[in-house]
Amino acid sequence: MKISLTLILIIGTIFMYAQQPEYYLLKTYHLKSNEQVEKVSNYLEMAYLPAMHSLGFQNIGVFWPIGNDTARSKEIWVFVPSANLVSLLNIEEQLASHDMHLKSGRDYWDTSHDQPAYTRVESSVQRAFHLHPTMAKPKLKSPMKDRIYELRSYEGASEKLYRKKVEMFNEGGEIKIFDDLNFNAVFYSETLVGAHTPNLVYMTTFENMDDRNAHWDAFRSAPAWKKLSAMEEYKNTVSKNNTYLLRPADYSDF
Repeated sequence: MKISLTLILIIGTIFMYAQQPEYYLLKTYHLKSNEQVEKVSNYLEMAYLPAMHSLGFQNIGVFWPIGNDTARSKEIWVFVPSANLVSLLNIEEQLASHDMHLKSGRDYWDTSHDQPAYTRVESSVQRAFHLHPTMAKPKLKSPMKDRIYELRSYEGASEKLYRKKVEMFNEGGEIKIFDDLNFNAVFYSETLVGAHTPNLVYMTTFENMDDRNAHWDAFRSAPAWKKLSAMEEYKNTVSKNNTYLLRPADYSDF
């Protein structure tokens, strides 16, 4: 029995829409010293990730901004995906009573008030775009230390303009352009709760910095992007673009 290409595409589209979008927790540890960086990193590696894995969370990403060692303001980023929003909201409560987590993370957990492990922890909750409903681990061949993970946040001047930018990614075809150019996107998402709403957040990945730059050159010159970005309905939909170039920690799940 032969199945036409059209039928395959229809079935694929139905399946794609049938998938429920995932939810993501993004945490940013704001740090001021290398000692804090070391303490938080050790905690994430030895306590947080093992405990999270035992609770059923997988594909957790831990990332360091490029130049983190010498930067005045230091950061560590953590990405946690889940099919269930409630499970994300209950993470802190579960960890607070998780024996293995408390034991392995004692140095972090018992930090004194006058020697804090961080300045603050900034968190946001995201929902995946409906045309990219689940995260995808990057298909890269380079060593983890060479990879570039690019996290971007696009803020909108109003809810209406922001919604148009979300539409531009989905129905407008911006995601498709990224896919066609092999940007190895991990996720695309809307911020449901966070400090910079209304905004969307997405992550693309590259073998190294040269590969990253070559991909963006190809994107800017792509006919499909030139056509899409010239459309009147999608102009002025981004009021601020925050771009973070990251490297995965050695113990990151991807």
